[in-house]
Amino acid sequence: MNKFILPDYLQEYYVKQRDNILAKLNEFKSIPQSQYFYELVYCLCTPMSKAKNAILVQNKLESLDFINNPSINLVEILSSKDHYIRFHNQKVKFISEAQKNFNEILHFIKEDIHIKEKREYLVRSVKGIGYKEASHFLRNIGFFGLAILDRHILKNMVKFNQIKPNFSISGKNNYEKIEKVFVDMSKSVNLQIEELDILLWASETNNILK
Repeated sequence: MNKFILPDYLQEYYVKQRDNILAKLNEFKSIPQSQYFYELVYCLCTPMSKAKNAILVQNKLESLDFINNPSINLVEILSSKDHYIRFHNQKVKFISEAQKNFNEILHFIKEDIHIKEKREYLVRSVKGIGYKEASHFLRNIGFFGLAILDRHILKNMVKFNQIKPNFSISGKNNYEKIEKVFVDMSKSVNLQIEELDILLWASETNNILK
């Protein structure tokens, strides 16, 4: 594969957005522990759904203090036309189980172990969480060093001839293989993995979300 060079349009976009990108990364690093569960809710909601809807659901559940009030009608919230989450019945089950087990999840996240071990635990122990979602969750609560291989990132990796169109990220070995390519891409342009991730995502969507 070719060595990755940041195209002119991305260089220009980065210059314009650099302060906003770094501010977002600092926001991740400073997130309070009380919001960890709701970041997990966000990552459980995002597969096959709009990020903005997942954020609205996350904010709604946080405002209702769902972690301490699990009897709240999750189906009604996730299925609302105001912030519709696809496959909401299944995701309701994932969120409910995560709420029940969150003390254990939190304990493991706080352990002084390598970030990849934290990811393995999440993939193994939290229903609805794969390698992408686990990486996303950990990044959003300030644990850096993993690639979030969502469709925007993967599309750009193919576009820039870093991976072949018939790639697979299914399973640990495939995910880590593509992840290493993304890590190498970020090193070649002297950006943190997280900076390159947000840069590519924002250039596609014109939004710096999370």
